[in-house]
This record gives sequence, C-alpha cells and structure tokens, in this order.
Amino acid sequence: MHVIRGLHNLTAAHRGCVATIGNFDGVHRGHQAILQQCREHSARLKVPLTVVVFEPQPREFFAGDQAPPRLTRLREKVRLLRDHGAEQVLCLPFNDALRSLTGREFIDQVLIKGLGVKHLVVGDDFRFGCDRRGDFTLLKTVGQVEGFGVEHTRTFKVDDERVSSSRVRTLLASGNFDVAARLLGRSYSLHGRVVRDQQLGRTIGVPTANLPLLPQPLTLRGVFAVVAELANGQRYPAVANVGFRPTVGSKRPTLEVHLLDFSGDLYGQRLTVYPCARLRGEVKFDDFDALKTQIEHDQARARRYFAAAGAGCMNSLPLASAPLGRETASSDFSSADNAADANDG
Repeated sequence: MHVIRGLHNLTAAHRGCVATIGNFDGVHRGHQAILQQCREHSARLKVPLTVVVFEPQPREFFAGDQAPPRLTRLREKVRLLRDHGAEQVLCLPFNDALRSLTGREFIDQVLIKGLGVKHLVVGDDFRFGCDRRGDFTLLKTVGQVEGFGVEHTRTFKVDDERVSSSRVRTLLASGNFDVAARLLGRSYSLHGRVVRDQQLGRTIGVPTANLPLLPQPLTLRGVFAVVAELANGQRYPAVANVGFRPTVGSKRPTLEVHLLDFSGDLYGQRLTVYPCARLRGEVKFDDFDALKTQIEHDQARARRYFAAAGAGCMNSLPLASAPLGRETASSDFSSADNAADANDG
C-alpha cells in the first residue's frame, strides 16, 4: 500500500491505474462494493487500484463544526481501504488551490497528468470543480478523447435502502449498533492510545483509560456499555464516556473507558473500544459524590447488559441482534439519496 500525500508527491511509478474518488468515510459495505467493482477492472487491465480521498473532507472545509461527524479517522480509513484491495491512496489536501480548479483542470491535473488513469469509477451524480461543470458527462466526454473508461458505481442496498455514511451515522447516533454493523460489514469501533490525564477517576475509585479524540464533531456522545480490546487481543466488558466530561469542564473531547474487573497499567497501550449499548447522555453533576453515584448505576446497568448477553459474548460483536433483511448490489444509482452523499459515500 502506497499513501501519496498531494499531487507533488506523485511519481512515474504511481501512474497508470484504475481509480475512484470520494471521502470513503467509514469504508462501509457500499464503499466495499465500489472497491470490488474497481478490483475487477484492475485485474482486467493489470494496473493498481488507486483511491483518491480529500483531507480535510470537503464538507469539513466548507461547513467546519457544522459538518457531519466522521466515522473513521484518516489512519483507520487507509487501513480499511488497504484491507479491501486498494493499492494506492492519493490524499489531496482540500484547500483554496484545489477548490479553485475548474472541472476540466481537475481532470487534467489529477486524473490525466497526475495518475494517468486507465479507468475511473464514480457516482453518476459526482460533481467537482469551482465552476460546477465537473460531472459524470464531462468525465465520459474527456475519457473518450483521452483514452480512459468511465463508469458509475453500483449501489449496495440493505433492506432495500442504499448503504451510505449518513445512514450509518444515524444508526450509531440512535444506539442501533447491530444494524450499523451490518451496513459497515464490521462492528463499529473507536481506537486510540491511552494517555495520562488528570486521574480524577482514581480519586472516586473508578480508574479510567483516557483516549484523546480529535477536535471534530462526535459521532457518538454519552455513556455506553462497551467491549474494550487490548493490543494483545484480550477483551473486557467496560463502561465508556464519550464527550467533554461536563462535570470536569473539559474543552477537548475524550473517550474515557473503565474496564470492569480489570487491574493493570494501560498507559501507552493502544485500545479498541466497541460500543454495544447506549446507557445515557452526558450530564453535568453538582459534585463528585453525585457523579460517583451515577457511575455506580452505570456500571450496574452495564453488568446486567453483559450478563444478559451470556457467556462468551466478548467473542461475538455486536452483542445485540436484529432480524436480517435482504441485501443486494445493483448498478442502479439513487440520485436523490446520493446527492447528500456524493463526496461522502
């Protein structure tokens, strides 16, 4: 896997590829279907598969804090893209220089001169360029002249509804982790390295592993029953708070995890946290005694949840279950649903 940051780092070795463009936030099953579609052409043409992504994502550039929360950090996104067949990821800085390119300039600089693309797979409502003239029709027209193929993505559906990043966000925000997992093709998780913090949890008998989060809108916020996985693969039932810790007055979002029935030093270790059930929202308490009482209630609820899940539940995620519906992949593209997700997926 080659990660290329910016057009200036492209070399002759990166040219000649099958490419797709988008944010690929979450790398959900819809994205995975697109990558499979690209892999078919990559094998046919005997060239690598390149995924073009943007950092920050376009909505983040234009909307700032009002942009939708991310499902995956860039590091995790790249790992997932690799796992699903991408051989190169071109990460373009979305800035004034990039946004000022016309649609034709984007094609010339990125796709033709930069990547030497042989075949391109994008949504048929994909729009780009400061003049808003960059669209599927322009790509097809230029491709016919310049000698590269262009086709639109196949839509992947679950329960007769298109899989999209916005749909996954809605499910996660409502605590529906089981259905979200079906759309993602994996259990949703948060990752990070445990850092030293104020260690206030120890003063009330609830030591927590603290994982700093990026200062971006949060996909989840509140208190959850979770499964915490250590770097060695061991898993523990746990309670986690995702947010700003209003009782403490933190200005930066943090993931605090209390592992039930665990004793040990986690500082510096990487931790993966799988949310399983939402217990409550964030609340500002009058004092630490009130906070401690509530934490005891949260722990008791989490223990009941894991007890109901049964023995061996740590190896089966997510723990909740939902009736399976029909799953289909088609070449039909839902423009109405994709309009909000064109650069988001």
